[in-house]
Amino acid sequence: MKTPHQKRVYPKLPVWIVEDHHEVVQHVYRAIGSKHIPMKGIKMVHLDSHPDLLIPVNMPADTVYDKETLLSELSIENWIMPMVYAGHVSHVAWLHPYWAQQIKEGEHIMCVGRDTSTTTIRVTSTDDYFLSDALYVPLDQLENPKELYLHVIRVNPVNTFEKKESENGQSSAKMPKASPGAAHLDDAKQSIIDTPCTSSDQPPGGSTAPENISDAVVKTDEGSTSYITSKLLSVIEDADPFILDIDLDFFSCKNPFKEMYTQEEFALLQELYCFNRPQQEQDEEKLSDCVERRTHQLEDLEAAFADLLEDDSQETIERLAANLGMKSLARLVHSLKNRTESPDYEMVHQAGLTCDYSELPHHISSEEEIQQMITAVQLFLEALPKPTIVTISRSSLDEYCPAEQVDSIQNGVLNVLQSLFGCLDIHREYQSIPAESTSQTT
Repeated sequence: MKTPHQKRVYPKLPVWIVEDHHEVVQHVYRAIGSKHIPMKGIKMVHLDSHPDLLIPVNMPADTVYDKETLLSELSIENWIMPMVYAGHVSHVAWLHPYWAQQIKEGEHIMCVGRDTSTTTIRVTSTDDYFLSDALYVPLDQLENPKELYLHVIRVNPVNTFEKKESENGQSSAKMPKASPGAAHLDDAKQSIIDTPCTSSDQPPGGSTAPENISDAVVKTDEGSTSYITSKLLSVIEDADPFILDIDLDFFSCKNPFKEMYTQEEFALLQELYCFNRPQQEQDEEKLSDCVERRTHQLEDLEAAFADLLEDDSQETIERLAANLGMKSLARLVHSLKNRTESPDYEMVHQAGLTCDYSELPHHISSEEEIQQMITAVQLFLEALPKPTIVTISRSSLDEYCPAEQVDSIQNGVLNVLQSLFGCLDIHREYQSIPAESTSQTT
């Protein structure tokens, strides 16, 4: 299908490297402004251990039309959806390592719009990822809905033997355009185009990461290079300008809260922030009741920790713990105070928000596994058209990507990009000195 966008081409592939992931948004807007990517219908291939598809809970939806205010409101987990509501991004392929399974595998079609009751941005997906943050509303409650086609695709490591097989032509990693699966891909694309604005959360999948790679390998070829390639080619066509977005914690990932709190404290946080979804998923009334209960639960917890920030005396602790669902609070606060004189209760609340239906992914990869993941990325990128821009997030200062590994991972990724796409126009925005454009020549 011919794109209506008049494609402009950069002399060299621009690569914007930032520290915090939401900082890439300004570079996306810059590419839109220069007409290198379209104003609407942008496609994004998003490699990350985290979906980053949450929504600023209390941000008015109309904030998306004020770029400066919007950029100040975003954070690392919620920078994509505002661009969807603004009409810029329409397709996201979230490629995740096998240890990160926050959203069910498969294709999800949903609407992102303005909630008529709160004027905030909300979504029609009933996946636990959105329900647990109380972000779901039914379609008839949304104004100005925009469709999002989300493809959740697992990536398994590729060992050297598999790579050699691919290079010898024994693998279907680099798929020819007129492949036996072409008709299937055309059918898949047409089914997406013909689907009305609604929610579709397809094949069920787990929310808990497997303990090792053998647990993650299923009977189908999910996670293989050929599988990933076929899925991506059902979304990305030759003429499509698209964003390749890479968070370096895709290759090795920490849950920084695990170093802040003890196992007992984590267990208490899980009790406090426990999320229970309705059994009958398609019952709209039960879903709405679930969201209302979850909203009140999270508001009460936020208020409780705000009170503790002002006064964490025994009297305050006992008063708060007496409230419904707060029984574990007293034990948690006592444990925290035994370890530190002045606990950071705001940070405790942020940690609790990650302990709802699943924990944040935590998998510190060996050097061998990092290389196997880089090889996997190289193999499926070979089959794709050249991206219009590349955005890279280091995520090392907040420790989601291990600081001792981030530089070598970054170098490995840049080497792959250069080998595939030639000289790169690299902008190291994360450096303390004013960033200047440099070319990757070695």
